[in-house]
Amino acid sequence: MRVEYDASADMAYIYLVDTIGPGEAVRQVPAEDHTAILDYDSHGRLLGIELFSARRRLHPALLSTAERIDRGPRPPTR
Repeated sequence: MRVEYDASADMAYIYLVDTIGPGEAVRQVPAEDHTAILDYDSHGRLLGIELFSARRRLHPALLSTAERIDRGPRPPTR
């Protein structure tokens, strides 16, 4: 499992598989309470979860270890 987090949008993506290739997620299903979108493959397997208002829904320890996608690339070190 891998988690990406965008603090500026307060959204997280939880990967339940190592990678999701282009076109692999063929069905997106909104959660009944509209807090997330579930991504499924063509066999009905859950690949990942896009989570809205992530700060309220995920444990702070998980968010602190998530890969941050809202930051630009780091400058090269010398």
